[in-house]
This record gives sequence, structure tokens and C-alpha cells, in this order.
Amino acid sequence: MEAPASLAALKAVSRRIGLDLRLVQGPGGNTSIKDGGVLWIKASGTWLAEAETKEIFVPVDLAGARRALAAGSETMPVIARDGAPALRASIETSLHALLPHAVVLHAHAINTIAWACRTDGDDELARRLAGLAWAKLPYVRPGLPLSQAVAELTSRQTPDVLILGNHGLVVAGADCAAAEALMREVERRLALPPLRPAPAFDLARLQAVCADGSYRPAIELLCHRLATDPENLRIATAGSLYPDHVVFLGPALPVFAADRSLAALRRERTADGLPMPVAMLVSDAGAIVRADILPAAELMLQCLALVAERLSADAGVSYLPPEEEQALLDWDAERYRKQLSTTNP
Repeated sequence: MEAPASLAALKAVSRRIGLDLRLVQGPGGNTSIKDGGVLWIKASGTWLAEAETKEIFVPVDLAGARRALAAGSETMPVIARDGAPALRASIETSLHALLPHAVVLHAHAINTIAWACRTDGDDELARRLAGLAWAKLPYVRPGLPLSQAVAELTSRQTPDVLILGNHGLVVAGADCAAAEALMREVERRLALPPLRPAPAFDLARLQAVCADGSYRPAIELLCHRLATDPENLRIATAGSLYPDHVVFLGPALPVFAADRSLAALRRERTADGLPMPVAMLVSDAGAIVRADILPAAELMLQCLALVAERLSADAGVSYLPPEEEQALLDWDAERYRKQLSTTNP
């Protein structure tokens, strides 16, 4: 099967939003375009930033995807292509298939997430998005449950913009240019500035904590703001704000006391059958990450920092329930996506 000419435009917009940390982090997000009876969609675990340099889109039988959704199946009918890499379609394929628009863009947009994890933001969302065809859904696990919720919503209305609680943003349009312009417009309307100038991190303390080499200080300065600002620290350690946080960093972020040793923590967690945390926050000092951290996970830490510093101290914040965190950790589709996300683009 030959790729349609329209796929080139989707690759271009996918690369642009994939390179923008404010919209997409690592393998997060997905995009699609419909061409006749075929849905071309980003493959699970691939990076939108690589859209123009790697084969990241797979063709899916559109009618078959809609039938699978109606039957409650997460197995999507990918169309085989000679010489193409064997990739799974995005876990959000059925969502893209059911929307009638030609182009659908799904991003984990920083400003949208900051609003989408608030319990007290609906009135402000309504004010800021006035005039757009939009709707908001409460958190539903990605994949089939989310697609089913969107199917129920779209049986009553056809929004061009979806705000997904504790998740992100979906926009749809007649072509790539219209969809991208709408995404930029939504982010412009929902823009929030960083609210707290965090103190500088303490590199010497972090290096002392990481002396055994199993951890290191986070590379990006913004990650350390999660630990050096008390309000950011409270938000980041109280729970998980969105699915990719859980998948790549684990539930919430633990605080590591700088007067303890990593060896002692390792003994405790080994005794409890638990792995060492992917990342930890050292109060008033900064963030440390495992030496073997995935590139995607470190990007998720940056995402968390950007979201946390946009939440005011008096904001009502919604966190994912423990059972939803566990469902994400146990989900084969997410383990597969994480397994593929081992390199930088």
C-alpha cells in the first residue's frame, strides 16, 4: 500500500508539535489523517518528533477500527505493508477513528494539563474557550475506555476540541493546517505563566546523595524546581496528575531525605519487592534520577515541573486514584509503549 500524498502534511505538523516540549514529551501524543477508508495513525511508542525521519505511521482499516470499538475490542485492524516495520497502532486509534474529522491531533499540552487536573477550573475553561466547539471529559483510562466515553459524547455533539481530564488535549479539523492552528489557538487561550520563581538547586548536596553512581542529578534545571519550591514539592509528591507520569515515572514522586543513604533505601525496597524509584526529590536541593532512566522518563519529569509550577497554591487539584494508577502499570499496551521508548529522536 502506498502512503497518500496527504501524509506528508501530517508528518510535518507531527514533527513540529513533537519537538515542542509544551505540547508533547517523548513518545506521548498521537496524530492521524483519514484517506478514503484508511486511517493513518502514529504507531505506539514512536516519537512524533521523528515523523519526517522514521516510519512512525501505520495504516488501519477505518471501518474495521470503528467495528472493533463497537465490539469493545482494543485490537485494531492494521493493514500489512511489505517492507514496513511491524508496529502496533496507537492505543488511541479507536478515538481517532470515531471522530469524523479528517485530521486529529492529540497532545499532552502543558497548559491544557494544568487546567485539566484542576477540580475548580471549569468556569474559567468555559470563559477562555468561548466560541469554540469544545467539550471536557473527566479522566478515563486511555485506550478503549476513553474511546467509549468519547463515543458517548459524540453521539450528542461533535466537538472540535476535547479537554481530557488529567490527560491532555485533542483537536480535530478538516486538514492539517486547520487542526494545528486550532491546537495553537487553544494553547494560547489556556496559557498560564509559571507562578513561582524557585530557588536555585544545590548541586553539591545532590552529588553527595548520588555518590554511589546509581543515581545522578536531573539534567534540566527546571526539574530541580520541583524540589526547591515548597508548593511544587507538595503538588509533585501528593499523587499522579496524568497517565504518562505513572507509566514512565511511577505513581507520584517520593521525597528522599538527604541524610539517608541510597543503599539503605535499596535494602528496604528490595525487602518489600519494590524497584528503586525512577526519580526522587531531595527537599530544598533538587531532583535525582536513576542512572538508567529512559530519555522519555526524564522528559516526563520536565513535563511535571512545567505543570506543577502553573498550579496556584489555592487550586483544587485532582490526582489519579490508586486503582487507575495500577491499571496503567498493569496494562500491556503501556508496557509495550514504554519498551519502545528507549532512545532519543
